[in-house]
Amino acid sequence: MSEPKLCVLMAHNDYQAGSPSGENASFRDESELLSSRGHRVVPYTRCSDEIRTYSPWQQLALTKNAVWSSDSRETLLRLMRETRPDVAHFQNIFPLISPSAYSACQEMGIPVVQALRNFRLLCPAATFYRDGGICEECLGRTVAWPSVVHGCYHNSRSQSAVVATVFATHNWRKTWHIDVNMYIAPTQFVRQKFIDGGFSAEKIAVKPNFVRVDPGEREGRGDYALYVGRLSPEKGITTLLAAWKKLPKVPLRIVGDGPLASEVERSLLGNGHYVSWLGQRSRKETIDLIKGAMVLVFPSEWYETFGRVAIEAFACGVPVIASRLGAVEEVVSHERTGLQFAPGSADELAAAMEWAWTHPREIAFMGRAAREEYKTKYTPETNYARLMEIYSRVIRMTGSETTNPDAHIPPPVETAATEVSGPLPGGPAADGSIAITPMTPVEEA
Repeated sequence: MSEPKLCVLMAHNDYQAGSPSGENASFRDESELLSSRGHRVVPYTRCSDEIRTYSPWQQLALTKNAVWSSDSRETLLRLMRETRPDVAHFQNIFPLISPSAYSACQEMGIPVVQALRNFRLLCPAATFYRDGGICEECLGRTVAWPSVVHGCYHNSRSQSAVVATVFATHNWRKTWHIDVNMYIAPTQFVRQKFIDGGFSAEKIAVKPNFVRVDPGEREGRGDYALYVGRLSPEKGITTLLAAWKKLPKVPLRIVGDGPLASEVERSLLGNGHYVSWLGQRSRKETIDLIKGAMVLVFPSEWYETFGRVAIEAFACGVPVIASRLGAVEEVVSHERTGLQFAPGSADELAAAMEWAWTHPREIAFMGRAAREEYKTKYTPETNYARLMEIYSRVIRMTGSETTNPDAHIPPPVETAATEVSGPLPGGPAADGSIAITPMTPVEEA
């Protein structure tokens, strides 16, 4: 029997143009994935750049609309009456779409799926990060009052109060439990964090991100380490630069921009022969740089929800040296697809990098394992199958019918977790220490 072709409402509040977002990319990737398989995608988008054009009166009304946007609700109702979607899939809804969109879907009898790509529903700052470290003070609270005290959202107590009010209102209303039929977390780590915050485990499925276009496996071993990302404190930039002061002969290339750009520039004065800052680069240029690297370095010091650049490295056959924290610890398998180190430890990062630099054959082995990890977990085909399982499940749960009267919704299929092989002999220990003795030679594949 042929696969049913669904009509999917895909909704997303784009972030400001000056703020590159993996969520924006995920929205586009999933929309294109569905369209390429013959499904009808009905997009509904708003952009936070709209706020810059608001009149003073509209600015004052923004708090109310963030709680409940009548405008978005009415627009969505009209759109759904015209298109009759089978399922509504939301990415980011803050601040212009608002939870009123869920109510519109429920009124129309359309099941709601919400992606959990950040921690906004648990933490007004969406990061669980404050004053240079992890903060979970608001986790599980109906009213996130600590965020107001600390001014966590945009370093403003008043703006934090607005965000806390939005989510307190919907915590009291039980919006997250009543109006949303299914959530999609990109990792088990994110799923568990939402369960810890009071969300129903039965309503949270796990589906990772994916690499939409296979870049192909690299050739050669690579001759430098690479960092790709925002230059900001939570991304571990200070730790990265401190580690490279201990690595006088290992070339490091840095791609990205952000508030710590001046700190990166200063580091070039003392170590400019081996550290180079390339600024922002196009996707193609970035992929080419990943292919030329021995390893990708991911030193994040906050709870990443996934780590998109890590699986892009996997797709290129490049292993990742990552901090042992959050979802990245789950994505990067220690001593198999890369190495892990304690977050914030420049010594451990330097030791891991030194070990990698002096063990090229073992790093090549990890690169091949990383490529296989991509082929197993992060291709469009694998991701599409999982997405359709989730849609099928939520449609069956809610008793909805597809717009195609001949469509057959298959029962969900459980996917087995990929087993992780044991550590390579002589490699870095789980506590981050590095073995000095040479590793047993790894046979070339």
